[in-house]
Amino acid sequence: MHQDITPLYAADIEDQLKKQFAYLSGGRGQDGCPVITFPDYPAFSEIPEKEFQNVLTYLTSIPSLQDTGIGFILVIDRRQDKWTSVKASVLRIAASFPGNLQLVLVLRPTGFLQRTLSDIAFKFNRDEFKMKIIMLSSVPELQSYIDKTQLTEDLGGTLDYCHSKWLSHRTAIESFALMVKQTAQMLQSFGTELAETELPNDVQSTNSILSAHTEKKGKMKEDMMLALKEGHTILESIREPLAKNPEYNLNQDQLDNQTTVQRLLDHLGETEAAFDEFWAKHQQKLEQCLQLRNFEQNFREVKAILDVVSERLSAFTDVGNSYAHVEHMLKDLTSFEEKSNEAVEKARALSLEGNQLIQSKHYAVDSISPKCNELQHLCDEFTAEMSKRRNLLHQSLELHCLLEKSMKWCDEGIYLLASQPVDRCQSQDGAESALQEIEKFLDTGAKNKIQELNKVYKEYEPILNPDLKEHVQKVFQKQESMEEMFQKRQVSLKKLAAKQTRPVQPVAPRPEAFTKSPCTSPGLRRGSENSSESNMPRRGNYRRAKSEMSDIQQGRSGSMMDDEENLAILRRHVMNELIETERAYVEELLCVLEGYAAEMDNPLMMHLISPALQNKKDVLFGNMEEIYHFHNRIFLRELENYIDYPELVGRCFLERMEDFQIYEKYCQNKPRSESLWRQCSDCVFFQECQKKLDHKLSLDSYLLKPVQRITKYQLLLKEMLKYSKNCEGAEDLQEALTSILGILKAVNDSMHLIAITGYDGNLNELGKLLMQGSFSVWTDHKKGHAKVKDLARFKPMQRHLFLHEKAVLFCKKREENGEGYEKAPSYSYKQSLNMTAVGITENVKGDVKKFEIWYNAREEVYIIQAPTPEIKATWVNEIRKVLTSQLQACREASQHRALEQTQSLPLPTSSNTSPSKNQTKNIKKLEERKTDPAGLEGYVSSASVPKNPDKSKDDTVTSSTSEGSALSKKRFTLQGFANLKSQKGWTKNSYSLDASEDNDGWSSTEEPLNSSDAEEEGGAGPRKLVPGKYTVVADHDEKGGPESLAVKSGDIVELLQEGEEGFWFVKNLTTSKEGWVPASNLLALISNSKSAQSLSSSESGTGSTFLSSSSSCSESCNATFSDIKG
Repeated sequence: MHQDITPLYAADIEDQLKKQFAYLSGGRGQDGCPVITFPDYPAFSEIPEKEFQNVLTYLTSIPSLQDTGIGFILVIDRRQDKWTSVKASVLRIAASFPGNLQLVLVLRPTGFLQRTLSDIAFKFNRDEFKMKIIMLSSVPELQSYIDKTQLTEDLGGTLDYCHSKWLSHRTAIESFALMVKQTAQMLQSFGTELAETELPNDVQSTNSILSAHTEKKGKMKEDMMLALKEGHTILESIREPLAKNPEYNLNQDQLDNQTTVQRLLDHLGETEAAFDEFWAKHQQKLEQCLQLRNFEQNFREVKAILDVVSERLSAFTDVGNSYAHVEHMLKDLTSFEEKSNEAVEKARALSLEGNQLIQSKHYAVDSISPKCNELQHLCDEFTAEMSKRRNLLHQSLELHCLLEKSMKWCDEGIYLLASQPVDRCQSQDGAESALQEIEKFLDTGAKNKIQELNKVYKEYEPILNPDLKEHVQKVFQKQESMEEMFQKRQVSLKKLAAKQTRPVQPVAPRPEAFTKSPCTSPGLRRGSENSSESNMPRRGNYRRAKSEMSDIQQGRSGSMMDDEENLAILRRHVMNELIETERAYVEELLCVLEGYAAEMDNPLMMHLISPALQNKKDVLFGNMEEIYHFHNRIFLRELENYIDYPELVGRCFLERMEDFQIYEKYCQNKPRSESLWRQCSDCVFFQECQKKLDHKLSLDSYLLKPVQRITKYQLLLKEMLKYSKNCEGAEDLQEALTSILGILKAVNDSMHLIAITGYDGNLNELGKLLMQGSFSVWTDHKKGHAKVKDLARFKPMQRHLFLHEKAVLFCKKREENGEGYEKAPSYSYKQSLNMTAVGITENVKGDVKKFEIWYNAREEVYIIQAPTPEIKATWVNEIRKVLTSQLQACREASQHRALEQTQSLPLPTSSNTSPSKNQTKNIKKLEERKTDPAGLEGYVSSASVPKNPDKSKDDTVTSSTSEGSALSKKRFTLQGFANLKSQKGWTKNSYSLDASEDNDGWSSTEEPLNSSDAEEEGGAGPRKLVPGKYTVVADHDEKGGPESLAVKSGDIVELLQEGEEGFWFVKNLTTSKEGWVPASNLLALISNSKSAQSLSSSESGTGSTFLSSSSSCSESCNATFSDIKG
């Protein structure tokens, strides 16, 4: 009976099989037919049809197809049953049996009645069964159909059968078969997945896939090992009887089970071997892919590094502008080559690695081979270019060595010419000696100078760019110029050496002295003071001496030309020093920026930088890059334009003076830079950079270079000015020197200004910082009309004063802990005084270093003690300038109203109140000076000389706004100008704007300062001599005559002798030189008076009047600057 029934497994119908209403014992019939036994099962009729059919279907599916094709033998044991049950059982089996039936053997009931009944019924119902059925009465009859050895013991046979063991074997075999099948399917699926996997394009993805596949393969291998272990366990279980009894014969079913398990094990082994072979190929492909991706990644990295180093090498186009520069460049190139060699070696190693992959028959040979060739080409190209650059720099070094030798030889020659004494060369022996020196020096030129210019051009053609070629030309021109100077000197000396000795006409020694030295000794000057010449007797004497000596000067005209030539040589030398040091300075800045600052951004050096130094490049180096670009691109090139005109170099400084303000920013940042350096000076990064640069000094020495350079300029300008007194550019040089000194002062002041703490306002609103310094300060304040010592303070306070255009600040200096710039002081703000309400008293009784600053009509008085009299004089002068400039502003604002008030005054009856002719003239002078700042300053600084110094008073005496003598006490503020509004008349001996101390008007009984005041007012005579020391208030040069003394504003001089036409003979205490200067340029500084000098407005009789005057002044000036006194 053939039906399409779904295959069943023992595990699915295990409970049904356990009922054992039918079983496959493993016995066989004579033809090898499988025997299925239906034992006596009382509840046979109660078995559900589904279960019955499942068991029969499963049992018929176990034997091989060959055995099932012969057909099954059914043994139905119904010896204990009834015929009706037998018939029902047979009919049910016949109807449900799924296989071919060869024979059905039925053991009929053993009871007599039932056996008889069954015989009769079977005969009548045989056709109803539709199959071959043999009714057996006993077991022996059964054994005639089936051998006893193929029957189980319950049927009288000897076949060993255990239903539970059979069920266990069937379950295990079927589970193992399923496991083998699933394993095979998984291997096949995994193999398909591996075969369809696309090779990734990067190392990380390749590594990930290789790891994932390897992990999955390992899991598959574990599953296979478990399956194999399971199969061998089942096989051992089947063979267990043989292990116990070697003579034991396995039945056919056991043999079939053994065969099945062995076949499954063989299949599993074959699958494993096939998978291992496939995996080996797949793994090799993945590993080669990983090698390829690593190679490609390394290729990209190495090529990028080679491109960078090649690009940096291509930047080494400069051939240098000096020997030191080229040496530095060679060191840089060598250092760069050492660092680059690492990249080149990596590239060569990677190329070798690629060739090894090719030799190992890599699947991507077509991709690897071109990359190997490219790496080899890049390495060879870089090596060749490096060699070329090195050779060019060596050539440049050789050329610059030649040029520097030539320049050094020229400088030595120039020094030789400049050092030959002119007086010694006047004699024949001296001339011959000088000639020998020159010839000996010229002999050294063979190995030091440039022989042929064209030969140099041809030999060094590869490195001669326009700048270097121009430099070669200039050096050669300098060499030719020097040789020409030597030739001229030789001609001159040969004439002197060959000249016959002849008598010299005697002349007066005095003119001779003038000829030899334009500045004679003080003794000669004093000897000429008795001359009756009316206009500068020294000058007249000089002209007469010049006329008398005309013959001698003509004879020595060659020597004078030599003097001028020597000055030109010295100027040229200073200019060379200026340019050479400028070039060296630019080189040093570039070295720091490239060797340190740029390396802070280099990724290869980042690991050496400490955390405290990260992102602090701007703090450490400040605006050094800005300074470098200014000097390299602008200032150095402009300086080189003046190399042939050194005396005009002052113009170069003046044109670029504003650009030098960048140094103020650098110096203000210097404390922060210094602090950062001290924190990180031990950083490995700095040590590595210093090692690469081959610097003997650490970075902090180079960070100080800008500060040192800005101070060097004033020394070079002074030197240039010294040799350019009578040249065209002398005034520019003097102005440039003054400007540079001003910048240095501004830089120094700003360093102190930024250290002020505690000031609430904006310091920029106070105007320009003019002066700053430390002083001892006493306070003496008025409260109402009583003078009270402030807290009975006898011990002075130490205060640091900052003088601005609009206020003076009092601060307390506080020293900080630390070293270097970290020890820079800070200043705690204490108070400030508005300059519109400030007055000064220049001298305080008993101490030449003290002066007074007073505020609001002496309501507050500050006694200031300077460290030296000179510092005091400088501060007093500067304060005077501020007050004078404010006075001028007030005058201009209220000039018209003041003049109208003056014209409307009633004419007094007394002759004392009538303005004289001289007074009228002085008033006109005053008005003229209102509109001329220079004139105003001269007006304020002119001095009155008293006749009787012993009668001077200690109390303050009203004076003019011009500076009084050392015998009078002078006061000056803007408040004094306001008192002009309340004036009722003019005194006969004063054109001051000050109010009287005793009344609100100008009193005719006011005591005159001295008789010289009247003379000065009338303009009848020059300023008279007062012995003592003076300060210079206006510059004076030497163009006034051979004995004129050059002085600068601020110099201290001592009066030695009075001359005519307003000139005094003085000694400059700063330079120890003596000469004539205009008396109008001097201001009395120290005299024998016991009176205190002051510059202030006169005090009003009452405080209310004084404050009112101050208020009026503020209105007339339209002042908006508020009182910021703290």
